[in-house]
Amino acid sequence: MEQTVEQKLEALYELQTIHTKVDKIRQTRGELPMEVADLEDDVAGLETRIQKIKSELDDLEDAIVNRKNMIKDSQALVKKYETQQNNVKNNREFDAISKEIEIQGLDVQVSEKKIKETQFEINSKTEVYEAALVALEERKKDLEGKKTELDNITSETQKEEEVLVKEADKASEKIDDRLKIAYNRLRSNFKNGLAVVTIERDSCSGCFNQIPPQRQSDIRQRKKIIVCEHCGRILVDETMAEEIKGTAV
Repeated sequence: MEQTVEQKLEALYELQTIHTKVDKIRQTRGELPMEVADLEDDVAGLETRIQKIKSELDDLEDAIVNRKNMIKDSQALVKKYETQQNNVKNNREFDAISKEIEIQGLDVQVSEKKIKETQFEINSKTEVYEAALVALEERKKDLEGKKTELDNITSETQKEEEVLVKEADKASEKIDDRLKIAYNRLRSNFKNGLAVVTIERDSCSGCFNQIPPQRQSDIRQRKKIIVCEHCGRILVDETMAEEIKGTAV
């Protein structure tokens, strides 16, 4: 059965009234859901960073172990060459072994230098690692506090919100698709989510711009859907609004 304009306006304002109640409930949570999400991202980011630094530190420790083993190998070779040097038969053999001893000595020096550089890098990364651990604990505490705060607020309002959401779904069934699309678009256009508003003191209660007397008269007749010339919101007369609010109460 085709709805009259008045019935369409009533359905729209009824839906707006329910959505406004839902919006107010969600506003009590304020920025908490966003803060919780940001802190969760921070914790995940720090955990990834800590894992990466830990892996790098493990690699650096392995590098030092490898360098120390190389030093041991070089020192063992030096002892071996020194023993061989005592049994050489000519200067050519002596010089060749001396050259090998010199090469191993240089390898030891290089490895010792690399160990010092790696140890310095380990010390620097360890400071960063420990600072990240402290930051992670702080973020986790903040996250726990914000989650508790959000859970408390949510538990107080969740049942009421669920009831209202069901009411909104039921109310939206009375509105045709074309109007519903327009309504939802308007809701998304404004921070306060007001798509359907009343006349208050001869003005649009959405943007507070004056509404000409003839246009007010047209709105009160409820013969056609009229929008505010300034903000585009759908306008209903104050009597209709009071009747719908009275019914809702």
